[in-house]
Amino acid sequence: MNGVVLSILFGALAILLPNNLYMTKKSDSGSNNVRTEWILASMTEKKSKGLSLRGKPETVESKYGKALCFNGISDAVFIEDMPVAGLRKFTIEMLMEPQSGGNFEQRFLHCGETQGDRILLELRAIPEGWYFDAFVAVGEQKLALIDPGLLHPFDEWYHLAYVIDNGKLATYVNGKKELEGSVILSPVQVGKTSIGVRQNEVSWYKGAVYSIRFTDDALTPDEFMDF
Repeated sequence: MNGVVLSILFGALAILLPNNLYMTKKSDSGSNNVRTEWILASMTEKKSKGLSLRGKPETVESKYGKALCFNGISDAVFIEDMPVAGLRKFTIEMLMEPQSGGNFEQRFLHCGETQGDRILLELRAIPEGWYFDAFVAVGEQKLALIDPGLLHPFDEWYHLAYVIDNGKLATYVNGKKELEGSVILSPVQVGKTSIGVRQNEVSWYKGAVYSIRFTDDALTPDEFMDF
């Protein structure tokens, strides 16, 4: 009888709780910050609610555990959630391995609307390596941080961080600040998330992603996840 009661209770909770609780691992790590971490391979294997695939992203082994690999042509993940909605300060971190052989323009994380208010983490690939491109657009305000001189080798794992602090944007690769800039911004309020491609399905990413972590504060490098 107890088992029946528990089943009913858990079923009710599944209806009432937000979808993202089934797709994320949350912890405060001793602080008051809310942190949402997506382990992509685990989420796709479990067929997490609110998640859909394009193509057939492949699960591969990595130094961190099982990661999700995108072919640069047709593989992507779409999630009906936008963890930074309404935030004026936040940090997005990714553990990823850009691989050689992809297109010049690659959008590997897109949060928000398809053409409206949006946050984009991108890279540009040339034969010698790749460089980070960070973009935000809210209303008429836009900011892009990109420097072709900041090249990184392909086929290696990296920690990337995108930090918004009340209109200031800074980017980091392996804990080292690369670029920063300022723009008058309001929070992005609505939308969803795509991984491996822009939401209109152009600029496909070639490489692997282990995890993405969203924190509702502007973190410093000593607060970043371990990499």
